[in-house]
Amino acid sequence: RTMESLDKTINSYLDVWLGPRDPRVKGWLLLDNYTPTFIFSVFYLLIVWLGPKYMQNKQPFSCRGILVVYNLGLTLLSLYMFYELLTGVWEGGYNFFCQDTHSGGEADMKIVRVLWWYYLSKLIEFMDTFFFILRKNSYQITVLHVYHHATMLNIWWFVMNWVPCGHSYFGATLNSFIHVLMYSYYGLSAIPAMRPYLWWKKYITQGQLTQFVLTIFQTSCGVVWPCAFPMGWLYFQISYMISLIILFTNFYIQTYKKKASSKRKEYQNGSTATVNGYTNSFSSLENNVKQRKQRMD
Repeated sequence: RTMESLDKTINSYLDVWLGPRDPRVKGWLLLDNYTPTFIFSVFYLLIVWLGPKYMQNKQPFSCRGILVVYNLGLTLLSLYMFYELLTGVWEGGYNFFCQDTHSGGEADMKIVRVLWWYYLSKLIEFMDTFFFILRKNSYQITVLHVYHHATMLNIWWFVMNWVPCGHSYFGATLNSFIHVLMYSYYGLSAIPAMRPYLWWKKYITQGQLTQFVLTIFQTSCGVVWPCAFPMGWLYFQISYMISLIILFTNFYIQTYKKKASSKRKEYQNGSTATVNGYTNSFSSLENNVKQRKQRMD
């Protein structure tokens, strides 16, 4: 009863602030009340905080088999969502510049159903972080990583309740495509024999940044050439994309530009594999052994 009372109070506040919900998603799993989504998010943040402390004096788990299955599953789900969103947009004759939530006919319901899976996928993707913790790869749990995972589930709960189709399709479509590339990469990288052949990690981050810029452009079109899609959601989308561009750009610079620069300096100083213009065979061999050990984690 306490939970029902809490849900009713929260729902009444949300309805006052954001207006009436889209009746097409009434009764759908996890969508009627915000409390479960909020609890999942708090639980996620608690594990992010306590998990590394719990694992501190424990041996890391390999998780290799389950990682392959998990990443393959998310690759297939992302591919399914990307295909269904593309075909739904085509069938509904969606307008790139601005599309409201009630003019695509039956295609609108197709988009709504796929975007519900997209919302659910954001809950499943919490496992990304849990695997990092179990494998003691805590260096990968960055502010960007936690911010992105924790916010997306919450944002998409609101999107599904108020604007579950129309102009909301674009970012989810691009993101699903990027996730096909990303989760296929992670799935293959869990197989040690495949790691030397994986070269596109850097381009995944570039693709993510391109995705955010394109989403800002497409969302801005809805501001410049408005339709019946609520303007407040467009402004929020643009603001959120800007925050991701800032964080992802910082990640890209730290990960690729600075590392490349430090490698060049090491090479020039002769500290890696070249000393005074001559190859240091022992140093080169030592580095190869280290790389092989790292690949066997």
